[in-house]
Amino acid sequence: MNRSMFSIGSAICLGLLSVGLVNAQEKEANPTPFLKHDRHMHHHNHRHETQQPSAKRFYTTRSSDVVLPLPNEDDAFVFAVFGDRTGGPDEGVNVLADAVRDVNLIEPDLVMTVGDLINGYNKTDKWLVQMKEFKTIMNELLCPWFPVAGNHDIYWRPLDDPQVLPKQHEKHYEMHFGPLWYSFEHKNCNFIVIFSDEGNPETGEKTFHKPESQKVSEEQFAFIKESLERGKDCDHQFLFLHHPRWLGGKYGNDWKERVHPVLKEAGNVTAVFAGHIHYMRYDPQDGIEYVTLATVGGGQSSKIPEAGYLHQYHLVTVRPKQVAMAAFPVGEAMNVREITAELQAQAAKLAEQKPKVDSKLAISKEGPKTGSIEVTIENPADRPIDFTLTPSSRDSRWTISPDHTHGHIKPGESKKVSFRVSYDGDSLDTSFHGIELVLAQDYLARTTRYAIPESRTPVELQFDPEMVKQDAPNQALSLDQSGDTVAIDADQLKLPQGPFTVEGWFNAESFSDRVGLIAKTQGSEYSIFLNNGQPSASVHLGGKYRSVKSEQVVPTGKWIHVALVKGEDTLSLFVDGEMVDRREIDPTWQRTPNKLPLFIGADPNDNGDPISFFHGQVDEVRVTSAPLYTEKFMPERRLQPTGETVLLLNFDQTIGPYYLDRGPHNAAVRVHGTPELTAPVQ
Repeated sequence: MNRSMFSIGSAICLGLLSVGLVNAQEKEANPTPFLKHDRHMHHHNHRHETQQPSAKRFYTTRSSDVVLPLPNEDDAFVFAVFGDRTGGPDEGVNVLADAVRDVNLIEPDLVMTVGDLINGYNKTDKWLVQMKEFKTIMNELLCPWFPVAGNHDIYWRPLDDPQVLPKQHEKHYEMHFGPLWYSFEHKNCNFIVIFSDEGNPETGEKTFHKPESQKVSEEQFAFIKESLERGKDCDHQFLFLHHPRWLGGKYGNDWKERVHPVLKEAGNVTAVFAGHIHYMRYDPQDGIEYVTLATVGGGQSSKIPEAGYLHQYHLVTVRPKQVAMAAFPVGEAMNVREITAELQAQAAKLAEQKPKVDSKLAISKEGPKTGSIEVTIENPADRPIDFTLTPSSRDSRWTISPDHTHGHIKPGESKKVSFRVSYDGDSLDTSFHGIELVLAQDYLARTTRYAIPESRTPVELQFDPEMVKQDAPNQALSLDQSGDTVAIDADQLKLPQGPFTVEGWFNAESFSDRVGLIAKTQGSEYSIFLNNGQPSASVHLGGKYRSVKSEQVVPTGKWIHVALVKGEDTLSLFVDGEMVDRREIDPTWQRTPNKLPLFIGADPNDNGDPISFFHGQVDEVRVTSAPLYTEKFMPERRLQPTGETVLLLNFDQTIGPYYLDRGPHNAAVRVHGTPELTAPVQ
C-alpha cells in the first residue's frame, strides 16, 4: 500500500489497529479489550486504495485535524452466481424465487448460473414445462441473467425412447436458453461460459461418471482459447461451467492436463465457478480461485449449513485489481423499504401478545385431573398471520392431544383451539412440571413472511387449597447464584389501578451497584431496589417514574422488612416499619402497566428476562391492593393474607418446582436458575 495515499491523521487511526505501525516505546493499552475475534479473521485482499480529498470531491464547514481519505473512483461492480436448482422437490422453485427476490434488493449488474436449471431427465413435453417455469421465475430479475447448461438440462430419459434426439436436449436448450458456450465482456471483464456435458466424442454417451465423457471437445477447446485471447487485456476473466472438473476422480485429468494450463497461461483468469455437488467448496490453484456453489432450490442435505450445505448464492464485487466474494443464505436479505414504522408496530403487537388461556389445570393431592386446555389466539395486526401452537412440558408423564396445531388468522380476528390433557402419574413428586404453550407466529407482509420470536405461556395450575400446609416449617427463598430468581407472569398478577402495597423481608449476603429485590419496572409499573444496600422504590405514574429513597445503607447479614406504599395522593417507603421517605403524588395519575413478569430477586429487561440479581435470602413477599401502612408500625415476620391480598409468597412449601401462592389467585411462580427453600439465616 502506498502510504502517501493516506493522511497523517488516518494513518495514526489505522496504527491503533496495527501493532506494526506503533513504536514499541509508544505502545498504548489495548484500545479494544472487549473485542473478541472469532470469524472472518483474515483479510483475503489488500486494503482498498484511496485518494487524498480535493476541494472538488470533499466539502465541510467544520475544521478537524483528521483528513479523511476518499475511495478511488474505479468502475467497480457486483455480479451474483446461482447454484443448482434441481435434484430437490418440485417446491424448490420457491427457493429459487426467494433468491431472485433477494438479489433484486441488491441489484447487481448481472446474475450467472452454474447449470442444472430444471429437473429434466425427461421427454420434450415435460422439459418444456420446466423450462418455462425456470425462465418465468428468473425473468423477474431486474438485471440480465446468463445460463449455464448442466446435466439435468441436457440428459434425456428414458434413453430407449424412440423420440430421443441424437444429442438429447442440446437442441432444446439452445432454442430456449441460449448457446451451450459463449462469452461476453462487461466493464473490462470477460465472462466465459462453457459446456461440461458434451459427452464421449466417439460414442456420444453423456455421463459424469466416466472420464471419457468429461473431456472438452476440440471445437470447444478452440473456443476457450479464442475467448481467453479476446479477453487478454481485461482486468479479469471469469469462467462458468456445471461440473467442477478440477476435482478429478470420475472427471478424469482432462481439466488438469489441458484446460488449467491454458487458464494459467492467460494470466488474468481470476476465478472459475461450478456447481453440481450441492455444497460449497473452494480449491484455489496457481492464483486461480476455483469456486463450487451449493444450491438455490436443488436437493440439499443441510447436514452442515455453516460449512456450505445450504441454499445460497454468491455475490462477487469486482475491482480492477481484485475481487471480493461472499455467500448469502437464500431468504436472508431484508427489504429495507418494507420495514416501515407501521410494520414494526404491527410486529411488536404480535411479539407482545400471548395466547389467552381460558382454563386452568386442577391439581389435587392425587395429581393433575384429566381435562382440557382452551386457548384463544388473536391477530391484533393489520395483516394475516400464520401460527403454530405447541404444548410443551419437561414432565413426560403428560399426554396431550393434539401435540400441536396450526392456523391462519385474518386481521382483527381470533381462533379458538383446545387440547385434551391427562397425567399418567398418581402423585406429585419432585420431577413434576406443568405445561407451557409455545406460540410461533409469522406476520405475512405484502412480500415477506416475518417470523415473530416464540412466546411461552404457562398454563395456570389451580392447586387444591387443602394442599397448602398451614403448619409447614418456616423457610426462606435462597438466591445464591447470579441468575437465581422466581417470576410471576403479568397475566397472573391481578393488581388493579389505585392504591397498593408491595413488601417483603430480605437478608442480604452482599450488595452491588444495581440490585433488584421486587421489580416489574421497564418504563412502567413498580419496583423495590437495593443498589449498594440503599433501599429505593419507584412507581411509573402519570407518564414518568415517581421515586422514594432511603438515605441510609442497610447492613448485610440481617433480616430487614421493606415496604412500598402507594396511597391516594402519597408514595411512601418504609424500612423496618420506619417511614424513610414520602412524596405527594397527583391522585389522577395512573400506573403505567406492562406485560413483563414480576421478579423476586431480580429486575426484568425489555425482553422480560431477569437481570440485576439479589444475593441472599428473601421471605414473606406480599402484594396488596390497599395502602396498608401510613405511619410507623411493627412489621410481622410471617405475613397473612387479607381481603385485598393479590400475591402472598411465604416460601415455606413447594409442590414439584412450584412455590405456592397463598393469595386468592393461586399464581404460578416460575423458577429461573437454581433457587432453593432453606431455613432462614438467623
